[in-house]
Amino acid sequence: MSHQHNHSHSHDHGRHHHTTSNKKVLFFSFLLITFFMIVEAVGGFLTNSLALLSDAGHMLSDAAALGLSLLAFKIGERQATYSKTYGYRRVEIIAAFINGLTLIIISLYIFYEAFQRFIEPPNVSASMMIIAFIGLVVNIVVAWMLMRGDSQENLNIRSALLHVLGDLLGSIGAIIAGILILLFDWNIADPIASVIVALLIVISGIRVTKDSIHILMEGKPTNINVEEVKSKLMELPGIEDVHDFHIWSITSEFPALSCHLVVDNTVDRDKILIQANKLLKKHFDISHSTLQIEGINSHIKNNCNDCSPS
Repeated sequence: MSHQHNHSHSHDHGRHHHTTSNKKVLFFSFLLITFFMIVEAVGGFLTNSLALLSDAGHMLSDAAALGLSLLAFKIGERQATYSKTYGYRRVEIIAAFINGLTLIIISLYIFYEAFQRFIEPPNVSASMMIIAFIGLVVNIVVAWMLMRGDSQENLNIRSALLHVLGDLLGSIGAIIAGILILLFDWNIADPIASVIVALLIVISGIRVTKDSIHILMEGKPTNINVEEVKSKLMELPGIEDVHDFHIWSITSEFPALSCHLVVDNTVDRDKILIQANKLLKKHFDISHSTLQIEGINSHIKNNCNDCSPS
């Protein structure tokens, strides 16, 4: 019986490049969002606009989310230790989970405030459109910067992006509400716009929270089909069975796999290991794998022992 642990150094190099790029994007996004959050909060207070105040509150959570994501990347760079053998990379997923929860909490608060204003619509200054328009520009710039990061693969970046996109929608809602107030004196447009944005925010929050929980619960990577991986391994010459199969994610960009490969006693086991690792990397981008080889006779014997009465 033999086993092999495979981890690609090129994979680590590529990940380091993405992490450095993501950190720069998050840092500049954090500075821009924090500055305009202060501007929008003051503007919302002066114009008595819930749409602006709720958007400023969301921007405050954005600044916290971006700061948390940035901190998570920094902590994730720490080296593995004997007590943390995978290192601290999963901190990124914890940050994404917290960001997802804050999206849900913010949307619930906006629902509550909007309900109060439906009952008693306040007078809202249409000048809120000016501040909302500036907010829209800021959010577009920040969203563009985050999209240049690894937003498709990295859940931490995606959760931060969703916060910003929620702000972007909030700015659009505030602009539309301002136009309706200016043209028709329809102050109720302010809470209506807030409710629409809150709905979009809560949906995004639930999705990113669900995705982060899936990773924390050692769920399989969503882009990998377990049966397909097993089937591909079984196609290798000499492999008779694949069992004790486990596949999970350390972070959204770091899939890991372990399994037992039952092989014919006549095959070259070292060659099988090399072929299996190349297959996993080529077809599924899995660079972190632990494969254990079993001869078919020992596999049958072990199964018989497991089935024997105690």
